Amino acid sequence: MERVSDFLIETSNLSFGFTPKEQLLKNVSIQVEKGAIYGFLGPNGAGKTTTIRLLLGLLPAPAGTIRLFGNPLSENRMQVLSRTGSMIEQPSLYEHLSGWDNLEITRIIRKTDEKIIREVLTLVRLTDAAHRKVKTYSMGMKQRLGVALALLSTPDLLILDEPVNGLDPAGIIETRELLLSLNKALGITIFLSSHLLSEIEKLVTHVGIINKGSLIFQGSLEALKEINKTANVIQLKTDNNSKAILVLDKQYRITQKEPHTLEIPFENNEQVSAIARLLVAANVNIYRLYVTCKDLENTFINFIEKNNQLI
Repeated sequence: MERVSDFLIETSNLSFGFTPKEQLLKNVSIQVEKGAIYGFLGPNGAGKTTTIRLLLGLLPAPAGTIRLFGNPLSENRMQVLSRTGSMIEQPSLYEHLSGWDNLEITRIIRKTDEKIIREVLTLVRLTDAAHRKVKTYSMGMKQRLGVALALLSTPDLLILDEPVNGLDPAGIIETRELLLSLNKALGITIFLSSHLLSEIEKLVTHVGIINKGSLIFQGSLEALKEINKTANVIQLKTDNNSKAILVLDKQYRITQKEPHTLEIPFENNEQVSAIARLLVAANVNIYRLYVTCKDLENTFINFIEKNNQLI
């Protein structure tokens, strides 16, 4: 009987290595809620593709460490994978054949209804190009055809490895819009890997960051943005830093970075203006006010760098 669970993907202390001495994954516990778009982020070689191969049963995972749809993968492999579509790295396509023929070959293997081809072509917006040879497709079109192949089984869960890797800006936008549509219109839960947060920031609802085989952050995109707020700082030099500290200390956290430099975290531009007004009203001359804003991409990089220092 299928276990009731809020998570479509659940791993519990998942570890894996081809040899006992070289562990590629170390106690990775992932939780992907139904209806989420989960971005699995990490630098190249962090363990993203290995994790995906384990989730799809392409590599042997220790018993009891992976659940899909609330059921152990090791005991229900065919049942749970029948509800899962996937694309690992670049889609495997027959470029000398048409998009339609590529889909037809996979449809026959999966023994699905012929009408599904028209449906998935409409979903990925390739109907007009269906009978063109794939070698004439752009990278974005090939990627969308790969997603169409993954949709032939009408999955509830879509697992994609680096779906925007190598795409130009137009292809990235096409893929993003497609995945958002699949998630919102059809309710498909999506798990996708990437090595750059900036590429999928506008797409995901949840984030997991992996580095050197260890999961170092997991949470909503909003939670990551909250952490990012503390990464924005004002560097300040005045003619009287002691007085500046007295003026600002009740409302702001101030750090003396250098003999003549103060550092103040801020959350928005309004706070920058308020700090300047307070100092001017107190007759403190501002010699230098420098704002450093770190976007989510830099926050992601900082997570990786801090983790590397701890290893």
